[in-house]
Amino acid sequence: MERLRRALPLLAALCALIALVLCPDAAASSARDGLKLCAEMLVPSLLPFFIVSGLLRLLGLPGALGRVVEPVTIRLFALSGAGASAMLLGLTGGYPLGAAAIADLTRDGLMTPEEAERALPFCNNTGPAFLIGAAGTGVFHDRELGLMLYLTHVLAAVILGILLTPRKARRVPRERVHLRSLSVGEALPQAVRGALDATLTVCGFAVTFSVVTGLLDAGGVLPALSEALAREFESAPQVSRALLSGLLEVGSGIGAMQGLPSTKQNAALAAFLIGFGGVSVHAQTAAVLSGTGVRLKRHFWGRVFHGLLAAMMMLVV
Repeated sequence: MERLRRALPLLAALCALIALVLCPDAAASSARDGLKLCAEMLVPSLLPFFIVSGLLRLLGLPGALGRVVEPVTIRLFALSGAGASAMLLGLTGGYPLGAAAIADLTRDGLMTPEEAERALPFCNNTGPAFLIGAAGTGVFHDRELGLMLYLTHVLAAVILGILLTPRKARRVPRERVHLRSLSVGEALPQAVRGALDATLTVCGFAVTFSVVTGLLDAGGVLPALSEALAREFESAPQVSRALLSGLLEVGSGIGAMQGLPSTKQNAALAAFLIGFGGVSVHAQTAAVLSGTGVRLKRHFWGRVFHGLLAAMMMLVV
């Protein structure tokens, strides 16, 4: 079993190489689509947030929040003020800004790896720019629906954080977080360099999964699975395709819903895909957390539960 587990990634990589050789045009077209997504959506929306996030962290936001909101976050999430800053940044900047903030705080010693693992599932979230702008206005042509998706996303994060926090952990920590004392001249170059690295990583994964989706499409795998799923659950093939694409990459899944009516069921599907984030987001999260010692098992199952919780709330609303 262990040998099979180690062989599967190699087998998948070999299959990817064969697919690239057999379908070079589809791979190139998908890569261009991925680069277009990066240029038009990811870089403009993420890079400024990454820079501001780094500045806020280096100029002392974790320490400031520690003084102001820590009494509340400790009782709700057993989370210090430093951790609260990661949740705030994740809910405003989108994937994987919350994970990047947690990684930085862990490297700085402001969060323990255990605290980071517990906080990661509800601090790494989609931001309002994607939910309201891309999903609400861009896909469903309904800004109010986008706002509702964002509100349910935030509420699901809060509920998930409360459920994942043991009652005995909700106590004030012995050591308070101290405000960092970097000057703007020191903080700005560090923030820009870190933001560029993080943005390039996110874009790299976006292009990678765009190519994977394109190759599955060209090979007939994705259409066949979509049709089989549609027959099994008596749904439209477009809905099944959106689900399968979204499990790989959330932007592709939401984009595949273009033209669908804004019914409760379609809104719930969008809420699930956005809450789960797709394999691409999980890979991005693993990349930004590399070297921190933070494990990702809780993050995966937390995102699954987050998606289901958000979808149920959209059905009720």
